[in-house]
Amino acid sequence: MADSSSEDDRPDASQARPVDRHDQTFPVLTATEIDRIRRFGEVRSYADGARLFETGQPGPGMFVVLSGHVAVTQRDGLGHITPVAEQGPGQFLAEIGQLSGRVALVDGIAEGEVECLLIPPDRLRGLLVAEADLGERIMRALILRRVNLIQGGVGGPVLIGSANASDAVRLMGFLTRNGWPHHLLDPATDHDAAELVARYSPTPRDLPLVVTPDGTVLRNPSESELALAMRMNGHIDRSKLYDVAIVGSGPAGLSTAVYAASEGLTVAVCDQRAFGGQAGASARIENYLGFPTGISGMALTARAYNQAQKFGADIMIPTEVKSLVCGCNDGTFKLTLDDGGELRARAIVVASGARYRRPQIERLAEFEGRGVYYWASPIEAQLCKQQEVILVGGGNSAGQAAVFLSGHAARVHMVVRGGGLAASMSRYLIERIESTPNIELVFNTEVVALDGSADSGLQQATLRSRLSGEDRIMAVSNLFLFVGADPATAWLDGCGVTLDRAGFVVTGAPSADEGQRPAQALETSVPGVFAVGDVRSGSVKRVGGAIGEGAQVVAALHGYLAG
Repeated sequence: MADSSSEDDRPDASQARPVDRHDQTFPVLTATEIDRIRRFGEVRSYADGARLFETGQPGPGMFVVLSGHVAVTQRDGLGHITPVAEQGPGQFLAEIGQLSGRVALVDGIAEGEVECLLIPPDRLRGLLVAEADLGERIMRALILRRVNLIQGGVGGPVLIGSANASDAVRLMGFLTRNGWPHHLLDPATDHDAAELVARYSPTPRDLPLVVTPDGTVLRNPSESELALAMRMNGHIDRSKLYDVAIVGSGPAGLSTAVYAASEGLTVAVCDQRAFGGQAGASARIENYLGFPTGISGMALTARAYNQAQKFGADIMIPTEVKSLVCGCNDGTFKLTLDDGGELRARAIVVASGARYRRPQIERLAEFEGRGVYYWASPIEAQLCKQQEVILVGGGNSAGQAAVFLSGHAARVHMVVRGGGLAASMSRYLIERIESTPNIELVFNTEVVALDGSADSGLQQATLRSRLSGEDRIMAVSNLFLFVGADPATAWLDGCGVTLDRAGFVVTGAPSADEGQRPAQALETSVPGVFAVGDVRSGSVKRVGGAIGEGAQVVAALHGYLAG
């Protein structure tokens, strides 16, 4: 995933000499710099017209052009070929996905005779660590190239349908949260899209159509079906025994992955939908150390995601863990996955966080994704532009979302069950909300009913005062729910991990099997299984706390694995 925020967050960045973003994206290496990295690769020769890499196929690594030129082009499933860049001597061809050998998003074709230095993914990661200054320039270029692909919609699937359709929003959100380029064509305004719809004659339930770069057409696929078609996890070796498997890629899981992988442990990370967790959907986090002007949750967790790949962590998204099997004969653990596969590891870190809580509201499930949302990203913000919206919740996540949506919606009605915000929200957010003219605070109130139709989605919501019992019907098309979350621990059933009454994972208690065995602070009742972040009983439920626990648990992992 690319981080589209500024790369320079130093306090004196405003005094730094501006650097051309194009020069950062496509730097030219000197002969001396190329000599420094020769030991990481091998020289390859390509004839005129040969493909160095191909859209949709696993990328072989990073190419450093020694002589000749390579044309980089984008090819979508509709047969369109668009030039992206031309790279010559001293330049290199790769983007962030090549750190882990993911599929290429563009084509690279030799123009004339070409000689390159090919650095495979594992050696590329070694280069970034061993050659710190040069590695920094290369890493920045890899990130910026993915940013350019995302901003240009280059190299990913084409979605055919209306931008306001719930399933189109669902798929665009999934791709955006995972840093995959894509673009959407509306058959009502685009000739190619209209022709494709006419050819496949989809029913309304079949939309959006999704066209992958190899021309495969999917009818309103699930996230898992789309990921399989795009080979998002095709680079993972399922037969490998990992030192640690991390379930969840929110701030706690990503922190664990970064620190564990950087210290030499082999790491696998699984997440059901996208990296970042609930924090990844935060429009702006302003109370995280080191970012005085704030940073979006997406930008913060994207940097961690890139770091984890830089140090060699294998990240599998989307992959749902169905169960944990403890007590294998060889002393390892086994995760059973939603596709029927398995993943083995010597230790497990539970970082599965929490699932969005669904309040008891009539017809709620009917409108999820069709006017009811549990996060507020730029995609949802565009849907409610210059409209009135309701946002339910009184915590920090709700406050951040309200402020973000206020910049797009005509008015944000912030509905809170209690009589104030002080008990559940940071003071800086309360002050910002109170000073934002188009945010209306509605206290001692809850949403009790929703109404709409199958065609248009949500059309109105009923609010009820908890003091007077009076109802108020509001005509709204978008309702945002930030009412907390429940621990995602169902997959731990039957493995012996102790949970508290609310379902959160208990840590630090001695194992019943080992009597007075000293317990690590983050270790569960099952030796070798640890828990960090929001899923852990007693955690502070803050991004900073989750990241700290992710770093802390690595020392405990070393101790367990060395025992």
